[in-house]
Amino acid sequence: MSIRFENVYKSFGPKKILDGVSFEVKKGQVLFILGKSGMGKSVTLKHIIGVLEPDAGKIFVDHFEVSSLFTEAGRELLPKVRQRCGMVFQHPALLDSLSNFENIAFGLRTPQYREKIGKTLTEAEIEATVLEKLRLVHLDPEILPLFPYEVSYGVQKRVSMARTLAPGPDYLLFDEPTTGLDPLSTSSINELISELSRKLKVTSIIVSHDMACALSIADQILFLDQGKVLLMAPPKIVVKSEIPLVKEFFEETLSLLPPNWSLE
Repeated sequence: MSIRFENVYKSFGPKKILDGVSFEVKKGQVLFILGKSGMGKSVTLKHIIGVLEPDAGKIFVDHFEVSSLFTEAGRELLPKVRQRCGMVFQHPALLDSLSNFENIAFGLRTPQYREKIGKTLTEAEIEATVLEKLRLVHLDPEILPLFPYEVSYGVQKRVSMARTLAPGPDYLLFDEPTTGLDPLSTSSINELISELSRKLKVTSIIVSHDMACALSIADQILFLDQGKVLLMAPPKIVVKSEIPLVKEFFEETLSLLPPNWSLE
């Protein structure tokens, strides 16, 4: 099981966003995608779930070639790809008209999920799943009857993560998951991402500007620049890179770490 890009190109008008991007994320790995704004990080995630069609190249999610599913017949398979992928957006994107409970349960009530598991869940089974995912994101059941606007932004982020986890995805995709959070909440969410990735043994791809988090939890770090893969390597290799942009990205972060800090 893996996610694989093979020589992928994508442009919007005259602007080239992905320029021959190739990489592979293997089962259970945590991959951070870093780079300056506008370098194609979020566009990469959208290609994985079939929101965007590449201009050229191939994209695989497990045995599905996502890049070939943009035909009338192929679109019928896109829901199966998306069932494998759980997307956590920059903002919680919760439905304000639903309680936190119903937001988390939302994906468990869809026809696609019923088809995936081969049955309709009972209300007791839905409640048990919601409570299980709530524990995974370290929230108390007392928030479940409340609506998103009745809890803090940080709690909304966790509710959003619980909603993503509920249908049991194989891949977790995070698009700037700590946007809008204070430093303490940012650290907490980063620790949660690491914990979930290891505990659930899922593959995680994280678009972020948090260098310290990338160094602490990533198995691989992928740098995008001008639409190309500048570097893909484990953190201990990345911090020794002599590539100017890579050194610039980590210079401040490394200067703030204690003298005895080590990735070993």
